[in-house]
Amino acid sequence: MTLALENIVKAFKKDVVLDGVSLSVGRGETLVLFGPSGAGKTVLLRLIAGVIEPDAGTITIKGRDMEGVEPEDRGIGMAFQNFALFPHMDATENIAAPLTARNMNKTAITETVGKIARMLKIDHVLHHKPKELSNGQKQRTALARALAGEPDILLLDDPLRNVDAKLRFEMRLELPRLLKDQNATVIYVTQDYKEAMALGDRIAVMNARGIEQTGTPEEIYLTPANIEIARLFGDPVINLLDVSPVQVEGGVCITLSGVPVNIDAGYSEMVGRDCIIGIRPEAIRFVEEGSAEAIPLTIEAETPLNEKTVTLGLTQNGREIMVSRPAGTPGPSQGTGYIVIDANHIHLFDRATGKRIVPVKTQAAGSQGVAP
Repeated sequence: MTLALENIVKAFKKDVVLDGVSLSVGRGETLVLFGPSGAGKTVLLRLIAGVIEPDAGTITIKGRDMEGVEPEDRGIGMAFQNFALFPHMDATENIAAPLTARNMNKTAITETVGKIARMLKIDHVLHHKPKELSNGQKQRTALARALAGEPDILLLDDPLRNVDAKLRFEMRLELPRLLKDQNATVIYVTQDYKEAMALGDRIAVMNARGIEQTGTPEEIYLTPANIEIARLFGDPVINLLDVSPVQVEGGVCITLSGVPVNIDAGYSEMVGRDCIIGIRPEAIRFVEEGSAEAIPLTIEAETPLNEKTVTLGLTQNGREIMVSRPAGTPGPSQGTGYIVIDANHIHLFDRATGKRIVPVKTQAAGSQGVAP
């Protein structure tokens, strides 16, 4: 592993920000740290960079313990939220700073700076000082400087936060290509789940004091460890409904609007227990009245969202359910509609702990039914 953290603890006075965090990142991998403000993402980056020291635990880079190693000796490039640009230098000089420090020839510097500036759409402000740049341009200049040095490890703290929506979308496509070309190990912080899904080879979902789940974007989305992670990923947000599974002939079912809905028989251990079922809006589709397992909904509202249409409906008990379907496909906009649920794409959570329940048949022998 290029980077490894083991049992990292960091507190500021009595406020414990990180409590026993362990993490490893391989060469050329992009790991996204995702989570709400205050989860400790930036603190974790600063610890890796050597700007602050952990209270306990070890940080190793290429097998070398970083205790006492100065930031400039760690082979790390950084782009933090506060920009940290040299005020007396124009954008070109700021971006070229790590190249100049290496005594690279001027022609190569000009080519490198120009290439990155064009990709980040700041080539028209290369001769401007930081005070003449917008926050978005400052952020992209700091990102360009970090990229220009081609470090072994690149720490990016929400580098697209101040970028407009159009450029942000373009950068989600372009930035992964550039990072792969450089073969750098990247730790990327964001609060935008779409950005995390687009940029990360893996995602580490953080909450207060630590990491709740690490996995590929697909693993995080399809098998969230708990309700909170399920809520964080997806637009529209996942439907969450209180249920109590019952045993029926041939399997297990839950009831919505008085209609029994079969779910995975592996949930048999949860029969009679208080649970929460999670249903992604895209795992629900409208059907004709009378279809098998059709659940009636009272349609409350319909919202077109370009590539999809989102419908809000109410069950007979007044519980809200959102349905997402591709734009242009049929569906009721008022009155009563009927839905069916793809049982292969539901989640069952323990109501007391919020943890996802793993159907018994998917578990290793001897393991428990609650996701770790």
